[in-house]
Amino acid sequence: MLFRSQVDLVHVHYAVPHASVAYMAKQILAEKGISLPMEQIDLGALAQKSPEYSAINPLQRVPALQLDDGTIITETMAICRYFEQLNPEPALFGTGAKDAAIVEMWQRRVELHLLMPVSHVFRHLHPAMKAMEVPQVPSWGEANKPRIHEFLQLLAGELAKRRFIAGDRYSVADITGLVAVDFMKPAKVTVPDALPANGSIGLPPLVAQDSAMKPPI
Repeated sequence: MLFRSQVDLVHVHYAVPHASVAYMAKQILAEKGISLPMEQIDLGALAQKSPEYSAINPLQRVPALQLDDGTIITETMAICRYFEQLNPEPALFGTGAKDAAIVEMWQRRVELHLLMPVSHVFRHLHPAMKAMEVPQVPSWGEANKPRIHEFLQLLAGELAKRRFIAGDRYSVADITGLVAVDFMKPAKVTVPDALPANGSIGLPPLVAQDSAMKPPI
């Protein structure tokens, strides 16, 4: 499919709807009010390993963004930052040196200590990932479960002090957190008993965000 934004003609090569990294980019687009048709890549059928997609991204990972000049942008945060530059409002990566640094700090914390461990659990324990994660190491998947719970406890404590993860404004750190918590469901990671069981991890301002409530496409 061909996709037009107000600035560039782009092709967005996307994953299956619930792939966490693709969902994160989708949330950024929703916050920016950017509507782009998206070509879904069937990970279950290993379409990311096809010659056609490998020509787009030799690492065979999703998502990937192709601009009208032929430029290919991969890696979720790179794609998100591209759209942040094109559409600065609302500012999701912070404003000013201090704010941007704090947002980056929390974005990395949530990515490394929540999203990635959830991903490890899913990739190494879910039967559907057996063909893609070779070899699956179940012990590694199990080892990441307590790490997830530890960070959720820390995050809940931080959010008792302020409205959003990186401060008083909704940011990419919150989007990463939302995607990670949503990803806990297919990964079959439960919310710790000390936290709300509704999956919000005590974050009603986050789950109330309009883009977060929209179903993945």
